[in-house]
Amino acid sequence: MRMIEARRIGFTYGEGFVILDDISFYANKQEFVSIIGPSGCGKSTLLRIIAGLIEPSHGETLFLGKKVNGPTNGMSFVFQDFALMPWLTNIDNVKLGLELTKLDENEKEKLAFDLLKSFGLEGFEESYPNVLSGGMKQRVGLARAVASNPKVLLMDEPFSSLDELTANELRNDVLHMLKSKDIPVDTVVMVTHNVEEAIELSDKIVVLSNKPTYVKKIIPVNFRYPRNRESREFLNFSDKVYGVLTE
Repeated sequence: MRMIEARRIGFTYGEGFVILDDISFYANKQEFVSIIGPSGCGKSTLLRIIAGLIEPSHGETLFLGKKVNGPTNGMSFVFQDFALMPWLTNIDNVKLGLELTKLDENEKEKLAFDLLKSFGLEGFEESYPNVLSGGMKQRVGLARAVASNPKVLLMDEPFSSLDELTANELRNDVLHMLKSKDIPVDTVVMVTHNVEEAIELSDKIVVLSNKPTYVKKIIPVNFRYPRNRESREFLNFSDKVYGVLTE
């Protein structure tokens, strides 16, 4: 089942400056798709178009076969810079993800509390984001993103500002979400500049070109999880992806 489909998406900035040029790909149910490409090629712009946060100049995104015309129930976004409200407690930040639900206040409180606990943040519910480490802030962001039971999770370089140990823990958390019956995320689409991260997590990798940006190649990643970055298989595959990226 196709959860997300990008159809010939184009984006032009200002007076004719083409950033994205006919981008097409899809993400199936139970699929992790990474988007990589040179710095400044429009990866984040593409993800925001998919999310309905930016209108494309032409083309369209489909979510479960229906055109996306704006922010859509069933899709959630995880930002690179956490995007937490500093004047809200952590539990209230998570409850922002429940604003459009029909839950009453007590139900929202309980769900947000349970999510923070599941992400290892028990005891920090009434704290503010400024007391948290970067990894803890991103855990709050992830909890907020999944609070509304999305089918699709869109992530914009979610681990890029974290140290490698924390980033690795969060990568494992995201993979666990795809397999968990408690969190109904079916599909993840992630923008990253980290080729090894894309290989470690993805079922397929969408490789973008320099501007005007088009899809250079879509590369399936077929070897089993967990993936060892030091294995010969991983290193050979990494060489293959870098070759496409730089050719």
